[in-house]
Amino acid sequence: MVEEPLTSLSPLLLIFVFSVTAIKSVDFHCRSNNTAHYTIEISTKELIVRRGQSFLLTLNMTQPFNATDTLVLTVETGSFPSEKLGTWSEFGNPSCMYTSDVKAIWKYSFDCSANLARGMVTLSVTPPADAPVGKYSLSANTGRGKTPLGTLVVLFNPWCSDDWVFLPDERERQEYVLNEQGTIYVGTEYYPRPRDWIFGQFEEDMVDICLKILDVNPKHTKDPADDVSARCNPIYVSRVISAMINSNGDHGVLTGRWDGIYNDGERPDSWLGSVRILRKWYKTSCRPVKYGQCWVFAGVMCTVMRFFGIPCRVVTNFQSAHDTHNNLTIDYYHGENGAQPRDSGDSVWNYHVWVEGWMKRPDLKKGNSYDGWQVLDPTPQEKSEGVFCCGPAPVAAILQGDTNLKYDVPFVFAEVNADIVKWMVRANGSKIKMNSDSKKVGKSISTKAVGYNRRTDLTNNYKHAEEELGPLYQTSTLLTSSIFYCFLNQETKIKSGQDIHLKLKLCNRDRTNRTMSIYINAQGMRYTGVPVSHILNTVQEKMLLSGQGLQFFSHSISYS
Repeated sequence: MVEEPLTSLSPLLLIFVFSVTAIKSVDFHCRSNNTAHYTIEISTKELIVRRGQSFLLTLNMTQPFNATDTLVLTVETGSFPSEKLGTWSEFGNPSCMYTSDVKAIWKYSFDCSANLARGMVTLSVTPPADAPVGKYSLSANTGRGKTPLGTLVVLFNPWCSDDWVFLPDERERQEYVLNEQGTIYVGTEYYPRPRDWIFGQFEEDMVDICLKILDVNPKHTKDPADDVSARCNPIYVSRVISAMINSNGDHGVLTGRWDGIYNDGERPDSWLGSVRILRKWYKTSCRPVKYGQCWVFAGVMCTVMRFFGIPCRVVTNFQSAHDTHNNLTIDYYHGENGAQPRDSGDSVWNYHVWVEGWMKRPDLKKGNSYDGWQVLDPTPQEKSEGVFCCGPAPVAAILQGDTNLKYDVPFVFAEVNADIVKWMVRANGSKIKMNSDSKKVGKSISTKAVGYNRRTDLTNNYKHAEEELGPLYQTSTLLTSSIFYCFLNQETKIKSGQDIHLKLKLCNRDRTNRTMSIYINAQGMRYTGVPVSHILNTVQEKMLLSGQGLQFFSHSISYS
């Protein structure tokens, strides 16, 4: 057989197929991650992690994976994610190049539990310690476009030394971050009375509720990109929370009321915890819940702060001054019969309740001198930079009297240190200064003890120790002559529900007899120091003989 000569070549087609690994599924290891990040009480189904601390993520690939293969993860939060604002980060292989102005860079490494040969890629992912808190979207790219993986929530981390809210003491972290139940003190300085309060910061719906509080705040409405970026800062976040717990000027959680009329809402003393209040606000499209007073505002704020991971405790200041004129004095005006016919705007509350949050204060440029506990007050009293909020004011700055600092240090300083000045207003309108008391304000400053249901006194954190008054108190006497001396002895400490017993000691050193008109005026007051009703108003005549030593005049006011 003769072979024919080869006269032409048939074309040979070579096809090279580059197989790109795809992602079949993802495992967020929610239960183990949330346990490691102290968020397991919130959810076992949603990934909730703390910044500065790694978490595991397993990608199930369609084929074996090599550590040098392309795998880039992307996280983003907010409506306008930005690398320069720290709200968007792309990281992985190939390594990303970052400019010097990029914030909040995430990273990952391959975990030892990964089985790359079987396509099981387990990554150890670390959010930076300065990442904005909030809900993030996570996606992955293996060279064939982005694959959405799901969402995760990032919180502050008091267990991480690089986080501004780092709290070194584990017992305090258990109390001020993880404890869902607590005690709020009310009553008087002599009889602090505990109120049980359920914070409930780890109820599952707290994720949506607390994030909603940030998203409806006016700063977010004005500039959402900047607001979300600023959520990396616990100073900023705590200040926003302080403003959003009250409803003055925004869509805040609670409306305050102190006049005793609560027909269209619930009495402040009917609340037993924060959760029902927050749920009611959320379910009614952010309509303010009626009604709250200082301990309710503080209890709700403590819940939100602890949810976000900012260590927080509720603090009660007894004999708390409200200085409306920024002059560090509380002025009381009395008529000639002892009643208070004129309201100065200043007041002294039986007690006032705020919170303290734990954080660093590098913004004050004082080194670490004013790091630590910061006063934050959600009760709407005075505006701060045009908003009804207060703080964070460093407790250490209040102690040192360093009032030229933000935020609201002078106001809080006055609450614990203001002088009480009493004036007599004559019929012609003229005023006479009767006396001044520099020791009455700021007493028995209290919070719950770490690990125990008992009271811890914080007064020495706020003010230097002072010599206590003895049993005798100089009265607001209307006498101007130095020959008369007048002292009021409060025979027993005043306790709610009991009679009041008073004893007046008078001394006449003049050479003539004197007839004294003794006015006894008793007024009912709210715990905020505002008079509401007259209980008793009498006048009695007493003859003081010339050169008489001490004479005693006793009077009792029955509780009935």
